[in-house]
Formats: sequence, structure tokens, C-alpha cells
Amino acid sequence: MATPALYRRFRTLLIANRGEIACRVIRTARAMGLRTVAVYSEADRDALHVAEADEAVLIGAPPARDSYLNIERVIAAARQSGAEAIHPGYGFLSESAEFAQACADAGLVFVGPTAAMITAMGSKSGSKELMEKAGVPLVPGFHGEAQDEATLAQAADKIGFPVLVKASAGGGGRGMRVVHTANELSAAIVSAKREAKAAFGDDRMLIEKFVTNPRHIEVQIVGDSHGNLVSLFERECTLQRRHQKVIEEAPSPTLNPAQRETVCAAARKAAGAVNYVGAGTIEFVSDGHDVFFIEMNTRLQVEHPVTELITGIDLVEWQLRVAFGEQLPRTQDQIKLNGHAIEARVYAENPQQNFMPSVGTIRTWRTPPESNGLRIDAGYRQGDQVSPYYDAMLAKVIAWAPSRDAAIDRLTRGLDDTDIRGIVTNTQFLSALLTHPDVRANAIDTGFIGRELARLTPPATEPGDLELCAAVAAILVEEAKVAQHEAPSPWRTAGWMPVGLRARTFAFRHGAAEHRVTLRYGSGPAQLDIDGRTFAFSTATRDDGGIDLTLDGARSAVVAVIVGHELYLRSRSGRFDLHWIDPFGGDDDEHVGEDRIVAPLPGTVVALLAEEGATLEKGAAILTLEVMKMEQTLRAPFAGVLTHLKCKVGDIVQEGVELAEIEPTPI
Repeated sequence: MATPALYRRFRTLLIANRGEIACRVIRTARAMGLRTVAVYSEADRDALHVAEADEAVLIGAPPARDSYLNIERVIAAARQSGAEAIHPGYGFLSESAEFAQACADAGLVFVGPTAAMITAMGSKSGSKELMEKAGVPLVPGFHGEAQDEATLAQAADKIGFPVLVKASAGGGGRGMRVVHTANELSAAIVSAKREAKAAFGDDRMLIEKFVTNPRHIEVQIVGDSHGNLVSLFERECTLQRRHQKVIEEAPSPTLNPAQRETVCAAARKAAGAVNYVGAGTIEFVSDGHDVFFIEMNTRLQVEHPVTELITGIDLVEWQLRVAFGEQLPRTQDQIKLNGHAIEARVYAENPQQNFMPSVGTIRTWRTPPESNGLRIDAGYRQGDQVSPYYDAMLAKVIAWAPSRDAAIDRLTRGLDDTDIRGIVTNTQFLSALLTHPDVRANAIDTGFIGRELARLTPPATEPGDLELCAAVAAILVEEAKVAQHEAPSPWRTAGWMPVGLRARTFAFRHGAAEHRVTLRYGSGPAQLDIDGRTFAFSTATRDDGGIDLTLDGARSAVVAVIVGHELYLRSRSGRFDLHWIDPFGGDDDEHVGEDRIVAPLPGTVVALLAEEGATLEKGAAILTLEVMKMEQTLRAPFAGVLTHLKCKVGDIVQEGVELAEIEPTPI
């Protein structure tokens, strides 16, 4: 058991993290009367967590290894700010035994388990050995110390394909690969090691049997330094893409009450094997019949809000009280399950392009109010920059209701009312996922998104009359706002002459299709003409920033955002992206040829997978970029010869930079 000296009351807390988890910890710490200190990299100078903390300290350059992963600089920031304790959040240094020990050596309270506990349970390999001795059922696998390729290959053959190659110190799907045949193993190990080293500073691997049709179930546990240990029910985290959770819910709709008690008891047994102190999660995989231990996460999880909503417990508050040296506020029999909660992770990414991360400035940030069971945990706001250096998660939308169906309905509405523009997000994909009948019926496994991706990312729906009229209304409203602050241009004011009948035509592009709408005005009510269809037309702005659009006496509420010549619309029919074609030649649409091998986002070249002069088939891998802590492989868009490589391993490249030239094979 940890010595009491490691846990004591403090008044100033440094949060060694960023984004929504830093904001989340600051919120509870402030409610408990603590002074908060944020740390930030040069890329995060104007970030939300920096603004919300009482004090903030710059700790380095944008790459995580130079800032958020730099133990010496974090400790120095604590000393500089007078912080007495450090909360690591999740990710970055949260499961680093070295960091926990450095805090203790510096006389700082580490809000989490001891270094010894992290070493025992934070290592996937070490925890499996411990659980094996404790009699907790394990997935068949290799978790030994030897890391040479021959040993790993022999272990995979013994386990039997398919196998899962997995970073021992990993999480969030990084450093993880499913390998179906022996021929794929070597490349998967190299890639997983490289990604794990970049994300966690540790490239050790383990190999497990890949469970087919798996369900991912995890149990929240919390222990104190007085020997008390409780479980707070389980979460279902089966809906994943690239081994990263997308939707999480509590309790699991897969388990009955008897199974729930069995898996929670197993979790308490697992954590009790090291007299665990702090918040942690015991993760299991189920094949529909048996439940196997996977790993322990010795930290708070991204999905902790769903547990908070079904138990009424603030897990960050419990973490801090445990760090104070207090006993847990409740005993096991005092923890009750109430209703159902479900969470969706909002990412800056494009599901239509294999979830490619998106970077840029957030031009608009609109989320629904936190009421009626809806909660928003966000790390960004309007005007913030989404950089390529960190995880792409922007926020979490969480809903609670008495039943699972009602919670899904509430969450879907919350996502539909979330508008984030300037970057691409996955909100529409999340809505499609939640309304999929198999998700409603809980007929899912961890491969569900991959199989259903085409259905979950359908081609964009063509805008109808309502959307085209809304686009015109949005432009007129925007022009009216501009006219209040500057001398209007002739074409802006031309529409609103007091006498005579005038017309103005608007052209919009949606995909390859072009649509035209003519506004007629000046004598009587304004009208809109679309392909011979005429609508009486009026608009009014709403308090929430939306537009009330009335066509032929029927009023509809629409949301419209204009960024340059790009229009984003949300109506009762869904979400639409239109390009406004400027009649005065200022169209700023950019077209990039499909035959160019360019960096889709700023990133680091981590591998060259083909040599100059190589003959490539269409789809052949050319190079790998690390973008937002995930690897992206760029492939040949057509068959041809790789004539030039314009980068080398280690190069930091900007978006749009040409990386390779291919001469197409003559047809």
C-alpha cells in the first residue's frame, strides 16, 4: 500500500495536459476551491484551457516531445507556479511511471497511482502476468520481454492468425494493428512500433489472439490509500474505428445483472492485486460468451462522463480527494445505477476521406445548451486553431435519460444541434451511426464501423428548394451585417431599391452540380425563382444566430454559416455544404489535381515505402506521414513509375507540399 506521505492536502494544482480534459479538471478543481495552473506549448498560447486556468506556464515547442511529454519542463512549471500537485489527465504522461516518480521525488502530489502501481498495471505485458497469477481470465497471447522480430513471429504462429499487434504502453488505438497472415506481420510490427514510440515514447509490443466479433467492456474502479476499493459499474465501448472508441455508453446493454456483478467483481480483484490507489479502468473483451481481461488503464478515461451521469459521482473530485489522503466518499453498497448515458466523441476529421484529420481555424462553434440531460465537455471555442500536433478530438457530447433509447434520441438531437465550421468534423457521421438500426438493437462488434462505413458515409444529398432559398437568405443577412460596419459596395446595395422591380441571380455549386436562384424585389413582397418555381420570401434572424425562413407562408428554422464563399446549411432535411460562385470573379475555389502526391495536412515523414524508379500499381504505398499522432499512408493514385521522391524521413512538411512525382503508365 502507498505510504500516506504520497497523499496530502494541497491548494494549487497543475494540470499536465491540454484540450477538453484540462478544461474538465480545471472546472472541478475550481469548484473545490483549488487554484489551477495550466501548461501550454507554443501552438496552444491562445487555447481554451490556458484561458480558463488561474495561471499558465509555457513549456516548449509544439511537438509533444518538446512540451507535454517533457517531464523536466512540466516539473519546472510546477515549481515556477508554486503548484503542490499535478493532475496528468489522460494521454501524454498520464501512465508514465517515470513521471509519477519524478513528481514524488520533487515533493509533488501525483493525482493518480504510484509509479510502482503504474509499472505493475500500466504495462499491458506486466498486467497480464499479474492477472494470470491472480486467476483473472486472459486472451491467449504473448506478453514477454523479448522484442526481436523472430520471437514475435514465433509467438504469432503459436497463437494462430488473426492476431493483434499492440503497444504495451499504448492506448487510443495507437500502436495497434490487426494482422491476418504471417506475410503481413513484419510490416505491421515496424509500423506499430514507430507509432507507439512517437505517441508514448515506448515501442514495446505484445501479441494477442484477435477475438472475432468482439465486444469491448470496461469497468471503472477507484481506490484510496486506506485500502478501500470500489467499482462504478461498466461501460460498453464497442463502437470503434481504427481501434479508437467513438461512442461509449453506460451501463453495457450487453450484460444482464448477474454478468454485470461478475465482471465488476473481476475488475475489483484485478485492481486489488496491486492495492490500487486512484481512478483506473479494467478493460475486457467478450466474444459473446466469455469475458477476457485485456489491460488496465491507470488513469482517467475519455469516456468517464457516462459513468458520472449514471452514478451521480464526480470522478475528478474523487481523484482529488484520494490525492488529499481522504477515504472514498461512498462504500460499494452506496453506489447505485440510475438510468443510461451515452457519449459521442466529436473529432476534427473527415469520415468521407478515411477519417483524415482536419486542421485550421474554427470559424463557428455552436453547441446546444447543457440542460435536459445533455452535457458538453469541450476543449475548443470559436476562433481557436486546431493544430496538427495533437489528438483530433474537439469535444464530447454526452446524454443521460432513464432508458437507452431515450438517451440515444437525446444525444442524436444534441449532435444535430452542434455546428462547428472552418474545419471538417465527424458530427454527421456520429448521427448516422447512432440512428443505424443495428446500433439501436445493440447488434454490433468492434468491426461494425468498418463494415458499415459506406452506409454511414453516404454521398451528399442534393439541396432542395428550402436549402437553396436558405443560402440566399444567409447571404442577404450577412451582407446586412457588413453594411452596418462599412461603406457598402454597389452590388450589395443593388437589391434593395425602393421603387421598380429588380432581380439578382445567385449561383451555387454542390459537388459537380450548379444551382441558380433569382431574387426579385422592389415592388411588393420579395420572391425567389428556382427553375420556374416561385416562392414568396421573407427572413428574420433568431436569437440563437439561426434564420427563420418563410416560403409561401411556411416558416422553417435553418442554421447558416458563411466562411468566404463556402456556405454551410442545416435544415430539417440535414446538413449541406454549398460553394457560392461570386458573380464578380472573386471565386476562390481551389482544385487540386488527383495525380499529385501532396501532404494532405502538416505532418512528419516517418517512412518511405517505395524507392525512386520503382514501378507502382495503383494504390501502392509510397510514404507514411504522422499527422495528429496517427499515421497516414499516401498511395499511388494510378499505376506508374516513381520518378522522384521530394522528401526524406524526418522532414516536417506543410499542407499542399508535393512529396513525390509519378509518371503514369501509358495506356
